Amino acid sequence: MIYPTSGSDAQIREAAEKVTKLVAHFGVEAIAIGNGTAGRETEAFVQACKLPKTVVVLMVNESGASIYSASDVAREEFPDKDITVRGAVSIGRRVMDPLAELVKIDPKSIGVGQYQHDVDQTLLKHALDDVVVSCVNRVGVEVNTASKQLLSYVSGLNATIADNIVTWRNENGPFKSRAELKKVPRLGDKTFEQAAGFLRIRGAKNPLDASAVHPESYPVVQAMASDLACTVADLTRDATLRAKIKPETYVTATVGLPTLQDIVAELAKPGRDPRQQFEVFKFADGVSKLTDLKAGMKLPGIVTNVTAFGAFVDIGVHQDGLVHISQLSDTFVKDAGDVVKVGQRVQATVLEVDLDRKRIALSLKSKPELGPRPPPGQARPPSRDPRGAPPPPRGGGARGGGGGGFNSNPFNDAFGKLGR
Repeated sequence: MIYPTSGSDAQIREAAEKVTKLVAHFGVEAIAIGNGTAGRETEAFVQACKLPKTVVVLMVNESGASIYSASDVAREEFPDKDITVRGAVSIGRRVMDPLAELVKIDPKSIGVGQYQHDVDQTLLKHALDDVVVSCVNRVGVEVNTASKQLLSYVSGLNATIADNIVTWRNENGPFKSRAELKKVPRLGDKTFEQAAGFLRIRGAKNPLDASAVHPESYPVVQAMASDLACTVADLTRDATLRAKIKPETYVTATVGLPTLQDIVAELAKPGRDPRQQFEVFKFADGVSKLTDLKAGMKLPGIVTNVTAFGAFVDIGVHQDGLVHISQLSDTFVKDAGDVVKVGQRVQATVLEVDLDRKRIALSLKSKPELGPRPPPGQARPPSRDPRGAPPPPRGGGARGGGGGGFNSNPFNDAFGKLGR
């Protein structure tokens, strides 16, 4: 990590030259910078370097990267690397395939949610694992590049079979078809039946191997292609041919109409990632610390946490701001999760900044009222908490202790409610 705020001008110039040479030597396409300490300063430094315009500079949420770097998984992957290098690798991989990287980290270490330490930890782990399994199986896994941690979340597989898949791949080269998976030790017919539809093989001879179509349904697709006097590959490329398919004519005792409709829909996008197209996000220039903030500023931000009382938003000042549930929308909001989600990009308005306690109050309303809001029945906000004590020193923004909210407005005690 380069800290451009330290060192002499000569040292900074030397560092800039090194970065420029490394980018040119390795053909770098993107530079990922963690959003932790000195992240914005490093971003400004890299952008000031004489880099090709095609090089994208990205701020990446580094929550959990330090947990990963000291984990058994990281030591197994990079036994000869320092923990700082492992953390940097994790941050870079989050740009290329965030799901594949984040599954290596305990979901509780990512820093989202509320009251997670106040509930049954076994039930919490099961619930979080169910969510991860659902995400992994919806997206699908590229079997020739996936880690054993990612493969272990595929329906029908476990840690042992996932390890066997990686071992077979290392010894025999990439899988050329889904059928080759049956050669993996302990991956029997039943396991194959459960898992094959979620495993992708890009570039396989049969284009269906890169899709969500299960091998059991291959004969149906081949029948569709035969009836139209074309190949399966033609069906995936030609929308006109797909429009001629009449799913109801292929209904059998084992294949129903809903399944056939899903198959036809998958032929239109074989192997396409269902996640949204990646877009480069950029924080506001010139706003990198709390003292840069002024009430009324409209700034781009990313939602880092959603709780019962609102949402925390990273606006690029190393301290997440709090959007109270009353400030999430122009209309009444009962559940913050109905309006925002973690990772969502928003335009937030700064309502108030408390430099002493490092707290930021934000609003997502189109025309928010600036300044502290008095509680019901009170004309002016008191100078301090009417109870004579500050809120409990618990919780904070996504990176600890951050966010917004003051004793004199609806943000009162919000930080104390965010159990970590």
